[in-house]
Amino acid sequence: MPIDAKLLERLYLQANGERWCVPKSGFAEALEVSARRAFAGQEPKPRDLERYWSALHLEDLALACACAAGDEDAWEHFVLEHRPLLYRAADALNPGGGARDLADSLYGDLFGLRETAGERQSLFRYFHGRSSLTTWLRAVLAQRYVDRLRTNRPLEELPDEESSAAFAAPQPTIDPDRQRYLGLIRRALERAVANLPSRDRLRLACYYAQELTLAETGRILGEHEATSSRHLARTRRVIKDDVERQLRSQRGLTDAEVVLCFEYVTQEAGPLDLQDMLDLGPERKESARDRSSERTLR
Repeated sequence: MPIDAKLLERLYLQANGERWCVPKSGFAEALEVSARRAFAGQEPKPRDLERYWSALHLEDLALACACAAGDEDAWEHFVLEHRPLLYRAADALNPGGGARDLADSLYGDLFGLRETAGERQSLFRYFHGRSSLTTWLRAVLAQRYVDRLRTNRPLEELPDEESSAAFAAPQPTIDPDRQRYLGLIRRALERAVANLPSRDRLRLACYYAQELTLAETGRILGEHEATSSRHLARTRRVIKDDVERQLRSQRGLTDAEVVLCFEYVTQEAGPLDLQDMLDLGPERKESARDRSSERTLR
């Protein structure tokens, strides 16, 4: 899934890759690896790839690339910005401080203390930008904490050998709160979108609900496609921050529960109807497409 040079240049600028001296070739490789994982077994169209790459947390991806390469300035920035967040996430998992050592040990894997064939193996290689770096770190920490609990759990007494239950296939564990978390984050997302200025909602509707290109979206709103891209990235951050605020302050969820909400909705997006969420009916959708055609002919 090679990326077009013009698109790479735009995404690289949006990611502020020069700040960390990330080679464009390395950034392109990170984008392509992310797309291969997201579209495994599929043959996405160029428009689908552009939409996917534009929706990534590009600045976080550039920082992760720099840290994985061992850039000292990038690593210092990462530690300064994310160590307090990791400690708060650890304390949310275990208020007694029993998870802080996991947060500390995570740094070794992130930096890449282990080597394979003389090459550092950084955990950042598994960050693909689909979530924010903060959300990804919380999820990794939460998984390690769960793994520790499972490892330390006392062995249960084995059932009688003659019991058929001894040969039963293990059943997957399903979080009983999963559907509640999905409902909470979907309602929070609807409110966050409703709170946006009408121009931002129109931009989202054009690009996501109607699947117009950035150029078409820009023509409708009377702005350059690069401006549309920047505004879309800003709007996504606003929505995410609003959703997190709602889940914490209005629903009383902990940091760990907020992480689960985002993880579940990513795994099971379900029928998130953007056309209804953005209040964009069929007539308005067709009207917007007509306006795009008119502007194209001018």
